[in-house]
Amino acid sequence: MTGETKTDPNLLPAVELASLIRQGRVSAAEALEGAISRYERLNPAVNAVILTRIDDARERAAEADAALAAGECWGPLHGVPMTIKEAFDWAGTPSTWGNPAWADNVADSDAVAVTRYTDAGAVIWGKTNVPLMLGDWQSFNDIYGCTNNPWDLTRVPGGSSGGSAVSLATGMASLELGSDIGASIRNPAHYCGVFGHKPTYGLVPDGGHAVPGALVSSDIAVCGPLARSAADLDLALDVLAGPDGFDAGGYSVALQPEHRDTLGAFRVGVMLDTPVIRNSTAMIDTLQRAVDALAAAGADVSEATPDINQHEFNENYLMLLRAATGALADDAMWNEAQSRAHRYHDGEGDYQSLVDYAMTMNHREWFAHHNKREGYRQAWARFFDDYDLLLCPIAASAAFVHDHTGTRPTRTIDIDGRQELGVDQLFWAGWSCSVYLPGTVAPVGMTDDGLNLPVGIQIVAPHLADRRGIRYAALIERTLGGFVSPPGYE
Repeated sequence: MTGETKTDPNLLPAVELASLIRQGRVSAAEALEGAISRYERLNPAVNAVILTRIDDARERAAEADAALAAGECWGPLHGVPMTIKEAFDWAGTPSTWGNPAWADNVADSDAVAVTRYTDAGAVIWGKTNVPLMLGDWQSFNDIYGCTNNPWDLTRVPGGSSGGSAVSLATGMASLELGSDIGASIRNPAHYCGVFGHKPTYGLVPDGGHAVPGALVSSDIAVCGPLARSAADLDLALDVLAGPDGFDAGGYSVALQPEHRDTLGAFRVGVMLDTPVIRNSTAMIDTLQRAVDALAAAGADVSEATPDINQHEFNENYLMLLRAATGALADDAMWNEAQSRAHRYHDGEGDYQSLVDYAMTMNHREWFAHHNKREGYRQAWARFFDDYDLLLCPIAASAAFVHDHTGTRPTRTIDIDGRQELGVDQLFWAGWSCSVYLPGTVAPVGMTDDGLNLPVGIQIVAPHLADRRGIRYAALIERTLGGFVSPPGYE
């Protein structure tokens, strides 16, 4: 290293590493080689990074160092090494979404969000693993295999941005780019002990993050950052947010800044459980300890929930979610769903019958669910007249054990010694994203059940108040300590 640092630079927040690079204390080339060294040493166990362009990255890092030597800074991420989720287009590499049928879907240009990271100076050197069609909280597929959680290799890293969270937790990347329609940013952040931010719907362009042939954005789905600090999320949002395409010439984004600097300056509602699904006692206990610690540090927290029927809300989300994801189904899958869709109308209440109906419902039916969602959005707005934020879980438990048997709708996870459907925890995924609200996840502690697994808390903010949620995550980080490296990955 060209200057001394007390911590491995590849485990520092991206904002700190970027500062060291600008000061000349660490070169971009050294930062990249540190990331690659970690990849070579750690990735065989976790299988997070599944595709690399190391030679190109080394060339760009050398150019970044030459630019700084000439007095030129490319942007706030100048020289910072990072990886990106496999589903984002990165010129010359396949965007398969874990689907073998798309193994030859090689991008000829970069996704908008990828371009914004590189325009800010980042050095992207690899892609990270995902589940098939981004449709699981496990990250495994027949092309790239299975990604493991560094806290316990027998457990899942989350999904669909599972490889992204692991790359960060192990220091192989200093910043990541993910996407979220069903907690796909927030769930891996929680399972792996890192930070994640699901932006307000539409705030970050999703161009170049689409299945082959798709020209329109999906309902609910967003693109956003994962990181090792709240400050990194804030910087990434600066880089990523703003219109693109037809909208770019007509308006710009100026998110309201958040200057409050104490926990007590925010009035915060807390909702740690729900009657809709069963939640892990160990996880809820960890969240409760965190809330109690925040209260002891001066936070204004009280139990509160939006005035919404949570069972009906959950069904509304699942309908809209599966209508959105079902639009990606091939003809064979759609025809199969259509042949079974009558089961939902016949009163069968299983998850698969709901999926089949949601995939194949007509526009009039979809619009009725969409209209109901608008009522929920108004109820959330009324809640935020009284509260600045809501704290809640983002999953039903800490990271669960790998299980690739059967199908996702039928797989179960252990919740306090009982087997519960894994898809139940879609409730927490939709509690904010169904209604297009921003949700930030910050690590708040470890379970005390002998497993010692990380737990994150979800911070739900009002529409376009993304900076408010991220700011509160920074205050939580300051109070509780934030990111901790998994043992053996320091």
